[in-house]
Amino acid sequence: MQMLGTFIKPMHPEGIRFVAIFAAVSVGLFLLAEPLGWIGVGLTVWCYYFFRDPERVPPERPGLVLSPADGVVSLIEKAVPPAELGLPSQPLTRVSVFMNVFNCHVNRVPVTGEITAIAYRPGKFLNASLDKASADNERNSLAIRMPDGRDLAVVQIAGLVARRIVCFTEIGRTLQAGDRFGLIRFGSRLDVYLPEGVDPLVSIGQTMVAGETVIASLGTSGEANAET
Repeated sequence: MQMLGTFIKPMHPEGIRFVAIFAAVSVGLFLLAEPLGWIGVGLTVWCYYFFRDPERVPPERPGLVLSPADGVVSLIEKAVPPAELGLPSQPLTRVSVFMNVFNCHVNRVPVTGEITAIAYRPGKFLNASLDKASADNERNSLAIRMPDGRDLAVVQIAGLVARRIVCFTEIGRTLQAGDRFGLIRFGSRLDVYLPEGVDPLVSIGQTMVAGETVIASLGTSGEANAET
């Protein structure tokens, strides 16, 4: 039973209707031809797996910036946060985490703080791993005011396959680092804009675990090591 629980993870409610649709299509495929039905079963299992929502255990040490998504670090560069958030227009270090269709797509807040702005902007559906996806693609941006008064921005970006960004939180709400705040369906990317003077502790190509992997320390630069 314990081994079964290792493979079967809770599913986020957002996925219920999609799994139901895949299952219904599978039944229809079985009526047409059994091999097609089994293909449908495989796709139904994949859909369930896509919407999995496992529990995560954030590090207890305060002052850490956690990865908002499962995936790999695809870009680390200086960039100006989305203008719609109303933050100062100065370049900050941006860490991008790319999620493929096999990653868990539930997004988690990188730091503890109050949500001071949420801004949705429609756009294109380019490959989310491309640099220009941050500027051109559909996105949903959040500004988080930390207890020390500094701001951090996290941006959900739609991708080539993604067609739906979901945000569960609202302005004025205070969240703890690692809390769930959203989900993007079927492949996408998350950008984190670190506060001025904060350097990343991760590198391009490194695997991230949402709510657990440390991407930066808000204290002295380099004082912590990235961990999962």
